[in-house]
Amino acid sequence: MNEPNSDRPARRPRYRGTHPRRFHEKYKELSAEQYPDDVEKVLAGGRTPAGSHRPIMVREILEGLAPQPGESALDCTLGYGGHALELLKAVQPGGRILAIDADPLELPRAEARLRATGCPAEAVIVKRMNFAGVSRWLSTTAPEGVDVLLADLGLSSMQIDNPARGFSFKLEGPLDMRMNPGHGQPASALLSKLDVEDLAALLNDNADEPDAQLLAEAVLKAHHQQPLQTTQQLAGVVRATLRRASRLTAEETQTSIRRVFQALRIAVNDEFGALDELLRTLPWCLKSGGRAAFLTFHSGEDRRVKRAFRAGLQSGLYASISEEVIRPGFEELRANPRSSSARLRFAVRAELETPAVQATEEAG
Repeated sequence: MNEPNSDRPARRPRYRGTHPRRFHEKYKELSAEQYPDDVEKVLAGGRTPAGSHRPIMVREILEGLAPQPGESALDCTLGYGGHALELLKAVQPGGRILAIDADPLELPRAEARLRATGCPAEAVIVKRMNFAGVSRWLSTTAPEGVDVLLADLGLSSMQIDNPARGFSFKLEGPLDMRMNPGHGQPASALLSKLDVEDLAALLNDNADEPDAQLLAEAVLKAHHQQPLQTTQQLAGVVRATLRRASRLTAEETQTSIRRVFQALRIAVNDEFGALDELLRTLPWCLKSGGRAAFLTFHSGEDRRVKRAFRAGLQSGLYASISEEVIRPGFEELRANPRSSSARLRFAVRAELETPAVQATEEAG
């Protein structure tokens, strides 16, 4: 009997029809370096290749932050590394990029992309952490503060598209939604701990869901009858509830499902708590004249950023802030529909009277 040939290349994933639909079947998109032509076709069609991410508003961010050679830049949400790569190039020669992310699955891949640029090893510093603790980290890593800071608060496409992460209802997956799968509780466990009023408050506060009370009652009733463990189980309950109410179109129902997922994801990861902490300590993370950019994707985030920037301007911590929110241009919207909800704001640090190293003392 012949031994199996271990050197034989693995067969591609099989799928129905002429085009792959499931995430793991999109082997060409998931191996972009091997199939550049196929990936280019996906991009030309205004879609994001599976397993990758298209950075949003890169030109506007670089214009507002104006990174210069020799400066230090901090990317608080490294993700796929698209923004960080541009910042790294802009601060060379002599500058460095500091990058953090809470996702242990994507962080090593993004770090490899940064180091593949050939920049000096000391020009790239990467750490897995939540940006809520960035001021404490900078107190030892860059006690003088940084010249440029970017916080892109959106989910990465790798997280959205991978059904195993549980962020999207488009494909069946576990009802998880954790940025760091090894930390905290999944969304399914969170539902078991909430009562109707708690869940209704989450839906209202985290996603401005107009049918918060109705959906909270229906979701928890279903969950108590049989625990909701998958993304499509939750989406099915929301869809059926709104269909019985007979008030919404199919498109409006889809929007409500997205809001329910958004509200739970924010709660699972304490996103608002982390953002509030970053905004509270932000002035002490920046050098005199340091520039900060925040890219938000829903009203709850944008309200917090706008309020913190205005308060900082009034107190003299910031020399200037964006007068109006900046949105993607027509060409970007056409090329990348996922950018449609993006909102960009800037702040410039005023002249410092005390060293940035005192961040944790003064910010506390």
